[in-house]
Amino acid sequence: MKNKIRILIAEDHATVREGLKMIVNGQKDMETIAEAGDGREAVRLARELVPDVVLMDISMPELSGLTAAAQLKRIAPDIKILTLTRHREVAYLQELLQAGVDGYTLKQSSAAQLVRAIRIVAGGEKYLDPAVTRKVFAAIVGGRKNSLRGEVRGTSLTDREAELLRHIALGYSNKEIAEEFGISVKTVEAHKANSLQKLNIKSRREIISYAIMQGWLQED
Repeated sequence: MKNKIRILIAEDHATVREGLKMIVNGQKDMETIAEAGDGREAVRLARELVPDVVLMDISMPELSGLTAAAQLKRIAPDIKILTLTRHREVAYLQELLQAGVDGYTLKQSSAAQLVRAIRIVAGGEKYLDPAVTRKVFAAIVGGRKNSLRGEVRGTSLTDREAELLRHIALGYSNKEIAEEFGISVKTVEAHKANSLQKLNIKSRREIISYAIMQGWLQED
């Protein structure tokens, strides 16, 4: 049997913490190994237990989640950190990314979105909540927007490739895309590789940047 994703939950409100634990433990591939009520305790437990993922609230006593995340990334960079926040402000979210977190999700997100986010960061990819992705990356891309436009000018993605990249930018896994498109995971990977070669980009962050410039992530 495949090993479960070992999760440390760091949240100062006991009721919220209990709710998060119920969501995590309700998944066959996840387990809560410890809980922390403040940032300092979160860092201590993470160093001691080395979880796969730390689910960390940003607003906590003793040591803020932002500071705790930055400290933990310096100490144990392989531990994945998924932050929970109510903040949608671009400047605030930029701080999270600069601290080295592997993803953020809004507390207003559904349980299904949270579970997906955990699986994505546990798998080594970045997760950015679709509700604020466009705002954040429009600011982060900033100065390199024009140069990236120059790099992709003249490329011709097929409709299938464009839709596939949009799904990647929104946080869908290869398996989820394959199921939605009715194709194999290998075909998804082939389309993705071909698209990235056409656009001369290499990372998911650049895929999201490109998607923003194309207007793919705008709200309907």
